[in-house]
Formats: sequence, structure tokens, C-alpha cells
Amino acid sequence: MSSIIAVVWDFDKTLVDGYMEDPIFEHYDVDSNAFWEETSAIINRIMAEQGIMVNRDTYYLNRFIEFAKKGIFAGLNNAELVEYGKKLKFYPGAVEIFTKLKNVIEQDPKYSENDIRVEHYIVSTGFRKIIEGSEFKSLIKGCYGCELVDAPVGVNNEVVISEIAYTIDNTTKTRALFEINKGVGIRSRIDVNTKIPEEHRRIPFKNMIYVADGPSDIPAFSLINRNGGSTFAVYPRGNAEAFSQVEQMRIDGRVQMFAEADYREDTTAYMWLTKKVCGYADRILKEQKDKLMENIGGSSPNHLSGTSVNN
Repeated sequence: MSSIIAVVWDFDKTLVDGYMEDPIFEHYDVDSNAFWEETSAIINRIMAEQGIMVNRDTYYLNRFIEFAKKGIFAGLNNAELVEYGKKLKFYPGAVEIFTKLKNVIEQDPKYSENDIRVEHYIVSTGFRKIIEGSEFKSLIKGCYGCELVDAPVGVNNEVVISEIAYTIDNTTKTRALFEINKGVGIRSRIDVNTKIPEEHRRIPFKNMIYVADGPSDIPAFSLINRNGGSTFAVYPRGNAEAFSQVEQMRIDGRVQMFAEADYREDTTAYMWLTKKVCGYADRILKEQKDKLMENIGGSSPNHLSGTSVNN
């Protein structure tokens, strides 16, 4: 029986106020809007002219590699991506809530004495190295994102990002959730295809909370909803379009709750997530006690009426 609660977070526009690539565009003086518009146009042209499918979630990686090799993103390699992680702007309270959600459970003896604890995970279609360079690195148990290979290019053999090694898109986020569920990378000899009975999985889906910002996370929301977990969406303050989007997701049953992307104490997001984590902990505690009583066969035996307690 698992005593672990997992809070699984999207990254861009969920924790980050904007996109993780913004500091890169700013450093190289590249218009981010133009970059994304051109990338979308290229995808559409390739699909129309060549009749092939293109993964819109990850094709942008090819353009980052192209820009690095051409010198537009001169010197952009994995070490530099880590450095850009230090320049990100997060929503209010986003960093602090990771510790607060852990502490509300792990500093309460009622829960800690029964080894009930909280783990945080990030699952993103962005660069894993940027996430690793951010303040969240020391706060998370696991991180899923896109990985690139460094290699020397050009006459100067400058080391830049040169190949795609691993990708996460909005559908394969569900694979990451199954890996968290089974304990891939934590338990030895376990991979995503290993058959494990539900009761022996490291973190049941019913112990998970998935937090993200929009329709692109619907596959992940659906998996968590379908298996008894909790789903929460956020939108940027004052963004009417984003508000309407997450409200429609709530109406459609895609998410259970949503709020402004502000995680400071006394906000809706903080209170809902804290209450949900505590509710999970109470349920796990009850399951532990019920299992104990089942194993010991109910109440302790008593002396028969009318017999002496002395032998």
C-alpha cells in the first residue's frame, strides 16, 4: 500500500509566467512571436507538400538546433540551457508551494509517523535542462522533458545542441505519468511496460494531483480523472481568453477545479491544493488502519465472563 502523494506539474504557463524559452529569445534578440509563427507555418507547409505527419509539440526542437548550428543561437548547448533556467520568471508563490505542500504533511506527526509524504514531479514538452537549472531542481523527485545531444559544429568546432535525444509531447505526458505510477527510475528493473498489480504500484493514480494550464494537457487530465486522481488548471491573472478556456474545461469535466496562477497562501490555488493533499493523507491513513485491523483479525481477545484474571 502506497503512502506517497504525487503532485505532478506542467511547467510553461503553469509555474513559469510565460515560456521557458523566453530568456533565450531575449539573449539572442530573436522575436519569439515570429519564431513560433514561422515554426507553425513550416509545419503546415511540410504536411501539405510532403503529405507526412508532423508532431507540432516537438518540431520546434529542430528549429532550435538549426538556429544553433547557423550561429543565430551561437553557443547554445546543454550547459547554456541550464544557465537559462536561472533566469525564469515564476508565478507568485510557485516555488514556495512545493515546500509548503510537503511540510503540511511531513511535519504533522499524525502523517509522518505513518510515512505519508509528498513528492513533486514536473512533466513538460520543454527543455529538461532548463528545468534542471531552475529553482525547482532541488524540490522535485523527478523531471520529464525534451533532451538534446551536444556536438561540435563548423570550422571552429563550437559545441552546440545538434540532435534530438528524447521528447515529451502532450500525449506522451501520459507515459510519464505511468512511469511515476510504477516507479520507473526509482525501483530497480522496472520500466513503463513492466506488469505490476495496481496494489503494488509505487504511486497509485488516485494519489496523484495533476496541475496544468490548458487543453494541451487534456490527455494527462483524462488519465488522472479516469483513475481517481485530482486535476487542477490555472490561468494568468487578467487573461480573459485563458479564463474562458479553463472554465470550458471545467464544464466539460476535463478538470475538477481551476484558479488564477497565484500560489501564495490564502489564494484559491494554495487552499485547494493544500486541502486536496491533506484529504489524500487522511484517506491513506484510514486505509493503513483498516489494513492493519484486517491483518490482526479485528479486536484483541478478552477474558471470559466469570473467570479469574489470575492464573
